[in-house]
Amino acid sequence: MRIWAKLIGDNRIIKDMVVENYSDDTRTHKVFDALDRICIEFDLSKPIWLDATIKDFQQHSKCRFMGDNFIDSIDFDYLEIQVLEEDF
Repeated sequence: MRIWAKLIGDNRIIKDMVVENYSDDTRTHKVFDALDRICIEFDLSKPIWLDATIKDFQQHSKCRFMGDNFIDSIDFDYLEIQVLEEDF
């Protein structure tokens, strides 16, 4: 699995990275692991998965973590994660 993460601010990509995980873990564990690595790399607190965020990710393999998803205040518009490649 490959996941692309982007920090967006003022309609521009501030930072981005791709996380790869080809282990035998479940899809959910791979996504959580990727999000952990993304938060460490971008120096962010972990966002909260709200119902709307979960629904978007399940339907589109892509979601945005807005200010409401973070306990701390953020200095960007949103964090977006998108699955680029699934394991089969």
